[in-house]
Formats: sequence, structure tokens, C-alpha cells
Amino acid sequence: MLAHEKILFVDDEPNILATFQRNLHKKYVIEVAPGPMEALEMVRTKGPFAMVVSDLKMPVMDGITLLERVRELAPETVRIILSGQGDFDAAIDAVNRGAIFRFLTKPCPPDILLAVLRDAIKQYRLITAEKELLRGTLLGSVKVLVDVLGLVSPEAFGRSERIRTLVGELGKRMKDPNLWQLDVAAMLCQLGCVGLPEELLEKVMRDEQLGAEEQQIFRMHPDIGANLLSNIPRMAPVSELIAHQLDDFSETTPLGARILRVALAFDRLEQQGISAREAVDQLIAGNTAGSYDPAVLAALKAHITEQLGGEIKPTRLEHVEAGMVLAEDLVNAEGTVLLLKGQSISDSALKRLKALPDLLKISGPIPILVALKPDEAPAARPGS
Repeated sequence: MLAHEKILFVDDEPNILATFQRNLHKKYVIEVAPGPMEALEMVRTKGPFAMVVSDLKMPVMDGITLLERVRELAPETVRIILSGQGDFDAAIDAVNRGAIFRFLTKPCPPDILLAVLRDAIKQYRLITAEKELLRGTLLGSVKVLVDVLGLVSPEAFGRSERIRTLVGELGKRMKDPNLWQLDVAAMLCQLGCVGLPEELLEKVMRDEQLGAEEQQIFRMHPDIGANLLSNIPRMAPVSELIAHQLDDFSETTPLGARILRVALAFDRLEQQGISAREAVDQLIAGNTAGSYDPAVLAALKAHITEQLGGEIKPTRLEHVEAGMVLAEDLVNAEGTVLLLKGQSISDSALKRLKALPDLLKISGPIPILVALKPDEAPAARPGS
């Protein structure tokens, strides 16, 4: 039975590569590369590979260095050295430097090679299955928590939904290397608000003066949310971002937390009816005490400047797609707010809208915000 996982053989001897292809093509999907540089390009463009089997002695780059690079590009790929050099020191070096699964010597008997390939396939399947299980567990946990937040505290849920797209854009501009963690943190940054009175959240959004006790209660929500997440495996980095989302700017504060801090402040001003341009200017002008990271504020200003050329496009429900952003509150014929302005329409929300249009009493097109490209946006007028 042909295994569907791909195996990449790397050798500078064409005859050896041809032998692998001829002898193994009925059992495995075989790819070959005549050298290390070609192999790395194939890993980048034709992966994933279940394993890479490399010769040890090759021009430009030896097999150990190649497999080190493969590990950086594709950590799940199993790595094997097949060398004509029966060098014990080279074997130790290969294992220590490249996390090599097996070290074989040429000529390798066919039965031994096949046994090693079978073991390597099992190892690859074990690694990928564990990764997929972890991914599914994390995504499922996040979805449950987001759904709970939406049911228990619509105000807090709406706030996290509104800032999610902006947080992602700022993360890209700031070259945050952990965008997935930042996205989850944006989704769950208000999780700790589930236990706060709705009246208190409304006062926060209206920027009303809070009493000393109210301030203390509100500032507890990052720690509450972070503690809830700390019970989920591999969520510690996300938990840290949420815990520090209200901290004043410091170089030691995680970048993601600094981005959340700015995005939440910007959203609060927008919800008070302040325009995006004025909100950015207020945050920059009022940052004399150093509450916000100036670099994140600069990224926000650049992003909003590019978005000023956007326009509202009324879009028929059947043409609305997940990921589109609402330009206005989506209100049904009875005046009930179904989705909030600034929300990115999720898959679940879109399915609900399209499945129950009559029940939800949706009439007319959906107000979608369409951002023009920077070179299409009208030039800003002096003083605007």
C-alpha cells in the first residue's frame, strides 16, 4: 500500500537518487534533490515532507547542516543521515546538532532501509497527530470561551470583536512574531469582564468617572481573564498578554500587551462618537505621562490614515462574506442591534444571518466598510 506522505532524498550523486526512486516509488511518494540548496527550496515550496534523508558529504553544505536548516523550516519533518562515511564522530555530531532520527551508512541493506523508513513514517504521524490534537483542543477551548463571553457579557464581547481586526493590523505593522497569540489575546482580552456588572462596563465605555471601588473592580479583570486561561495548556503566552493589557508603557511589557492597550483606548474613544482621526490625535497628545507605547501609537496613526479613504458599501446579504467589517450597527426592522459597528463578521455570525433572515427581520443591504488602497485614497486636505 502506497504511503501518502512524501519523502525527500538528498544526494549529489544522480545514480543514487535514481536508485531510490526506482526501488521505493511503489511504496512511497519520493522526491529527490541533487544538493542542499535545492533541497531547502523544495522544503519551502513543496512540503510538507514526512522525512528528509540526506547524504553526509556534499558540496556547499554538509548533510548535518542541511538537516539543521530543515528543522528550522519544518520542525515536524523527521531527519535521517545516509552516509558513505562510517564515522562515529560524525554520527554523534549529527545527533547532537540536527536532532537526527537515524544515522545509516552506505551501502544500506534494503530491509534495514525499509524498516527505518517505516519507523520514520510512524514518528512523523505521531508528531503531526499530537500537534493536530493540541491545535484542535486550543481552538475548541478558545471558541467555548468566546461563546461564553458573548452570552454572559455582550458589551465585553462586542469590544473584543471590534478591536480584533485593529490589533491584527497593528501587530503586522509592529512586526510582532507571535500574531496567532496576539489574535487569541484580542479575542479573549475581555474574558475577565464576565463577572463585572454591566453598568460598570457601560460607564467605562462612556468614559465616565469611576469611584475608587469601581476602579479597583474594573482593573481586576485582566488578572481574572489571565487566571482562567492559565488552566489551558500552551496558553501561558496569551495569558501574559491579557494580564498586562492595562499596564502603562514599559520596555519590559510584552509587545502584544502594548498593542492591546492602545487598541482598547482607541475603541473607547470611538464608542464615544469621536472620529478615528480625532481619537488618534487625542491619544498621541495625551500621552505625556507615557501611558502608551509611542511606536504603537505611530503604527495606529499610519493605519488610520490609510483607512480614511474607506467608504460604506451597502451589500446584499447573499454577497456578505466572513471577515467583512461593519461600517454601522446592523439593526433589524424592529430596531434590535444584531451586530455592532466595527465588528468583523465571523463565520458563525454569517451563517446565523443567512440561515435566519426572516426570523431576525433583516431588511435592506448590510453596511460594509470597504477600505481603499493607499494609492486610491483621496489626498488629505490641509488642516483636515
